[in-house]
Amino acid sequence: MIASVSGTVRAVRLDAAVVEVGGVGMLVQATPATLAGLRVGASATLHTSLVVREDSLTLFGFADDDEREVFEVVQTVSGVGPRLALAMLAVHTPDGLCRAVVDEDLKALERVPGIGRKGAQRIVLELKDRIGAPVPVAAGMPAPAAAGDRRDQVVEALVGLGWSAKVADDAVTGVLDGVEGPVGADEVAGVLRAALRTLGGGRA
Repeated sequence: MIASVSGTVRAVRLDAAVVEVGGVGMLVQATPATLAGLRVGASATLHTSLVVREDSLTLFGFADDDEREVFEVVQTVSGVGPRLALAMLAVHTPDGLCRAVVDEDLKALERVPGIGRKGAQRIVLELKDRIGAPVPVAAGMPAPAAAGDRRDQVVEALVGLGWSAKVADDAVTGVLDGVEGPVGADEVAGVLRAALRTLGGGRA
């Protein structure tokens, strides 16, 4: 298993980053919060989890080991795969997700696209006695920077995480309400993070 990667960030996309390690560019899927902390050209270390399938090898990266641990634990629930686990961590911090399970907060879990009432009940039932106590995790947002308009990219990223186009568009509109000028390239992660906070009831 690849437990971590350290190297120079060569690219940051809406759902992944490319980290160069020993001359090899490794594509690492990550949450908006983790991606928001990366800068192209800077060095970075990501805690990782390698998901092996018959036809693919996918590397998921996290800002800290707590986030990776929660990512792996929630996948032990029947019906929860890596994509849904990543969506859960896009909506909730590890602390918020653990708290939702411990408190049996089904509504909080249902905020994650792809999780309905039965799915939320199953997550609580299977994880309540096994998931760790909530651990606070700090998360920051990058400062905005003006550039070309990337608003549609943010909407597309939310749709990719499971929300409908209308819900995604409304969330982005709400975040940008009163903000003048287009969404710059360096603003995308911040706007996406803020939209996720809105969709997740402020718990992202």
